[in-house]
Amino acid sequence: MTETANRALLPAGLRDMLPPDAEFEASVVHGLMSIFARHGYDRVKPPLIEFEESLLDGAGGGTSSQTFRVMDPMSQKMMGLRADMTPQVARIAATRLGSQPRPLRLSYAGQVLRVKGSQLRPERQFGQAGIELIGSDAAAADAEVLVMIAEALADLGVSGVSADLALPTLVPAVFAAYGITGEAAERLRAALDHKDSAMVASLGGTAAPVLQSLIAAAGPAARALAELGALDLPPAAAVERDRLSQVVELVAADLPGLTLTVDPVENRGFEYHTGLSFTLFARNIGAELGRGGRYQGGDEPATGATLFMDSVLAALPGPKPPKRLFVPAGTPRAWAQAFRAQGWVTVSGLEPSADPVVEARRQGCGHRLGTDGIVDVELG
Repeated sequence: MTETANRALLPAGLRDMLPPDAEFEASVVHGLMSIFARHGYDRVKPPLIEFEESLLDGAGGGTSSQTFRVMDPMSQKMMGLRADMTPQVARIAATRLGSQPRPLRLSYAGQVLRVKGSQLRPERQFGQAGIELIGSDAAAADAEVLVMIAEALADLGVSGVSADLALPTLVPAVFAAYGITGEAAERLRAALDHKDSAMVASLGGTAAPVLQSLIAAAGPAARALAELGALDLPPAAAVERDRLSQVVELVAADLPGLTLTVDPVENRGFEYHTGLSFTLFARNIGAELGRGGRYQGGDEPATGATLFMDSVLAALPGPKPPKRLFVPAGTPRAWAQAFRAQGWVTVSGLEPSADPVVEARRQGCGHRLGTDGIVDVELG
């Protein structure tokens, strides 16, 4: 390996983002934040690193295993690099913005770093952009977040957006009602995660029929809600089911074109969520576009959604190359300014060139400024 190649080598899961991808990501993030702002979501910017004690408090505890730790040489306290921005926004809402009227609508965008990637997302550093609606327990809040994030994706140009709804508190409510705890609960939870109905029948005891019915109910929202509605669920579980029905009705009214599916036993990835949650997908993209749902933001209810920018970019048509115009050395600056005002990207020559066409090609410009105006340049 050459010295240059060795210097370019990065740790697994990390990469340099090069032109035009870096600019494309920035423009997409800008578009998202503009959409969020028009819906009344004010942007906040938490730090990349903060004290471990506050970073992993509350909802942040769910990211503990994915958090890089370093010792702060100034305070001698342990610090953590954020693996997710939602807990930071919840902290800001509870402290810095604690006296602001509720509900509080906040948006954010930034990079996160995780200890390890997953099979679907091997990247350990990637961009997030999202919204949080804090201080309301209304079903309308859950619906607003889901509708807004799905609509924002569609406005960006993502086609075939769909949402898979989950109730991570439903199964625990059933377990509690049937007295399933400890190792038995862990084994049964694993069987549910794998949708292993036979194993659920073997381990579930008197709760097995209900749990098997929950597995079977997974699918399109209309059918899933009909099957869930026919079940005789314990009171706490019935409350979760009824909340799901409310939200689906509100979302369908506001965004009838959004495809909704329901998985009543899904739990993985929603460990800190306290109510209805969802995963966003797009047609022909295997990776998740984002996740969201209800959680406890300190002492107040909250719901939100986070988009994973690497997946969002993959779901979009690639960036359109800009119109690049080579401006020979010595051209009056005002001329280049005028072309930029018309939407051109100008690349100025620094020294006189013997062959402006060759120089334009070398600079990646499909056009050059000649004595008779703009001339096309054929790029190889």
